[in-house]
Amino acid sequence: MNPVVNDFSIRIATPNGTGSQTSNIVIQRALIQMGLIASAKNLFPSNIAGLPTWFQIRVSPGGWQTMNPQWQVLLPLNQATIGRDLRESVPNTVVIENSDWKTADSEFEGLCRYSVPFDQLARKISNAKLRPRLKNLIYVGVVAQLFDIPMEKIRGALQTVFPGKEAVVDLNIEAAQIGFDFAAESLTKQDPWKYAAADQVGDQILLDGNEAAALGAIWGGVSVVAWYPITPASSLAEAVEKHIGRCRDSDPDGRNRFVVIQAEDELAAIGMALGAGWAGARSMTSTSGPGISLMAENLGLGYFAEIPTVVYDIQRVGPSTGLPTRTQQSDVLQVAFHSHGDTRFPFLIPACPIESFQFSCQAYDLAEKYQIPVIFLSDLDLGMNSWMSDPLPEPENDIHRGKIATDEVIARLDDWGRYKDVDGDGIPYRTIPGITLHPDAAHLTRGSGHDENAEYSESPEVYEQNLDRLARKIDGMVVDLPAPIRQDGDSTLGVIAYGTTDMAMREALESLEQKPSYLRLRSFPFHDEVESFIDDHEQILVIEQNQQGQMAQLLRMHFPQLAARIRSATYYGGLPLSAGFVKDSIEQPRRVEA
Repeated sequence: MNPVVNDFSIRIATPNGTGSQTSNIVIQRALIQMGLIASAKNLFPSNIAGLPTWFQIRVSPGGWQTMNPQWQVLLPLNQATIGRDLRESVPNTVVIENSDWKTADSEFEGLCRYSVPFDQLARKISNAKLRPRLKNLIYVGVVAQLFDIPMEKIRGALQTVFPGKEAVVDLNIEAAQIGFDFAAESLTKQDPWKYAAADQVGDQILLDGNEAAALGAIWGGVSVVAWYPITPASSLAEAVEKHIGRCRDSDPDGRNRFVVIQAEDELAAIGMALGAGWAGARSMTSTSGPGISLMAENLGLGYFAEIPTVVYDIQRVGPSTGLPTRTQQSDVLQVAFHSHGDTRFPFLIPACPIESFQFSCQAYDLAEKYQIPVIFLSDLDLGMNSWMSDPLPEPENDIHRGKIATDEVIARLDDWGRYKDVDGDGIPYRTIPGITLHPDAAHLTRGSGHDENAEYSESPEVYEQNLDRLARKIDGMVVDLPAPIRQDGDSTLGVIAYGTTDMAMREALESLEQKPSYLRLRSFPFHDEVESFIDDHEQILVIEQNQQGQMAQLLRMHFPQLAARIRSATYYGGLPLSAGFVKDSIEQPRRVEA
């Protein structure tokens, strides 16, 4: 048979909490060391141990980093799911099974079966105490031998997982070699799949979106981090804590110039972030949909009192607790109009680690310039899965702190007021304790009805004027928000996507003979280019990962004269979006919801 090189997916099924994650990462990193872009998706449960977990690694000639919904190689190493895993595999799927389990032969009908006695082979591991943890490395060796991954690449990958711990690396290599030797001696190759060294990687790096966002926060000047643990956002705050100490000088007394606080809940976390923002610190909190819900009242305070902070929403499946470890884009409407009353929150939508870094860094300038909580809207797929990425570019622009009522500004203005619009752009001058010392100024703020001097007011005219000014300020933000990216096609159909949906969209476009135009949204409020794109096409299809077509609803709301053109294609099962879904949605409009 003709070999199929560097174009297949491996799916590994194991119980959560058994140490398989290390083995799976080793396979991925070994492939990267061969010069291959190996895209990995970790589908893990929300408990600590016991429930099923799947890890899928894809290599493709195009270096695509979307998940293929069908795998070509399966390692069903979880007795609780082996039946399901085998049934969901298409004919001729390669199956590397544990022959010690005595699974019925009928279960493997139509599949390419390699039987490996993993339990018996594990007894050959010399360290009996660590045998249960090292056992998974045996399947790493089997995979390496069957699909041509050199063992030196396995060692190199282990050295990245256990840097400076050669004794630990040697223990793992011993277990992997047991699997490699068994496959070489006892298994006869019956399938076409193989890996070969390539030059896909270049100078790319491997990181997840949450770590990229954390680095962006540090480069953006964050100094107060208040957060409460929640999947899939916890690793973002943890990454800030991990890196910030190495990136900041201490004060003359050796004390940190930053603080990271784990609050008692999400309400406290956003309250601390707003308090720090009011005091002049660049602050943040990170959470997911349930936490965003709890933050509603305080975010409304931040909106109306005009206090800068950055909120990271790493979206997961809802409602309620939902599926905490699955991905979705279902917080769009919640974030856009969060809190009670007339609010409109700006949000940034990254699609890759570089944008996670850049948008995170930019969010702090936006928050301070426009004196408002800015939402960074990512999702679990981008945030927690690892991605091959070009190196993160160092920001070139200086920090922009916006309109601060320094003593010089107070002296220049005829009559300073905390909420007075003296420049016509809706943005007032704010005071910062320790910076504004002028006797004619005070550190005022108010979340209830107020006039331009921050004095309490129940006047209908004053209230309307204040809301109109806030709307003018938000409208003016668009010039500083990331602009949409447009790619014109050769049909009357225009497709709109955002966030990680972009990955599947770009791969789908490559396979279409007649290509629609494509617009990727990167922020809200919308740029004028969004209206132009819709107006230029007879039909608009919005690809998104939620049930209700939330972005399509937002577009119809803002462009009612064009609403009839806008339709949705929605996937909301919680798995990363596939290019196949996008292609089918474009080619088969009957599947699309109005």
